[in-house]
Amino acid sequence: MTVMTAAEIEDYLDDVFPHRQGTIEAVDHLRATMSLAIEDEHLRPGASVSGPSMMGLADVCLYVAILAEIGPEAMAVTSSLNCHFLRRARGDRDLIANARILKLGRRLAVGEVQLFSTGDDDPVALVTATYVLPDRDD
Repeated sequence: MTVMTAAEIEDYLDDVFPHRQGTIEAVDHLRATMSLAIEDEHLRPGASVSGPSMMGLADVCLYVAILAEIGPEAMAVTSSLNCHFLRRARGDRDLIANARILKLGRRLAVGEVQLFSTGDDDPVALVTATYVLPDRDD
């Protein structure tokens, strides 16, 4: 069971991170799904989605999964992020990110995010990331 809904997280992010990109589609226990409507600003030469756009969406999506579990926490921060680009992300399709928390400890959260171009079954990227969590009263 999550402690925040997708709508609550969306409202929270609008307040503390209004510059973030992407829309929360769903949250569930240890999981989150987001989408990113691809615009010209997300493209690199060759009409492909840029790496920074993909990594940014993945980072926010994992953060959303973490917020759903621990509640509103602005100081949960990314400490590492590793991205494997698997195939071209076409610029004429939106991106979908599916995050899964692999370990949620007292001080660290570790997760992975698969990114897909809409309509494709094969991922365009696989991101693994670690977040440092502030001290919490559990």
